Amino acid sequence: MRTVALSTLWLLFAMPLHASGSQSAMLDYVNQTARAWFQTPEAQEAIAQSNHAHAGLSEEELIELDGVWRAEVGHVDTPVIDAMLDSPLSRALRKSVEDSGGMLTEIILMDNRGMNVAVSHVTSDAWQGDEAKFQETFPKGGDAVHLSEIELDESSQTYQVQVSFVVTTADGVPIGAATIGLNAEAF
Repeated sequence: MRTVALSTLWLLFAMPLHASGSQSAMLDYVNQTARAWFQTPEAQEAIAQSNHAHAGLSEEELIELDGVWRAEVGHVDTPVIDAMLDSPLSRALRKSVEDSGGMLTEIILMDNRGMNVAVSHVTSDAWQGDEAKFQETFPKGGDAVHLSEIELDESSQTYQVQVSFVVTTADGVPIGAATIGLNAEAF
């Protein structure tokens, strides 16, 4: 009985160390690989255009735009979703996921209001501004990072963690946020 109790105790202490190591590996991957994707002139310009397009909109108007996107999800005729998925930046993000060897599950780039700028795959909504991936990053400044809980991603059938962070200009001005879905089993 004592051996079982000691084994259980050891497992309880070892699990946080493993999770911490995994989190560290995930953050290293994002910092060394993914952040650079959003420093390109194409990404910076796409964010700037989206920021300009959404600057004067109220939250209600953003929610209306989100409603148009949500109404298209799962349907055949999806002009708003298709326009985003067919953008050069979304195609580049999708290629990054495909080339990751299963490490990445999704990529979402958001503007300074939480609206999708580019996505690797169809998201359930276009406005991320009411979610932790945005609320725990952009409003908190340039160094803010948010790690989600591990969850089963239905579309990829993998356990994923979303690492979200602020996207800045070359001189450190926050302009948007990004979320990188990572296959938790790969770290």
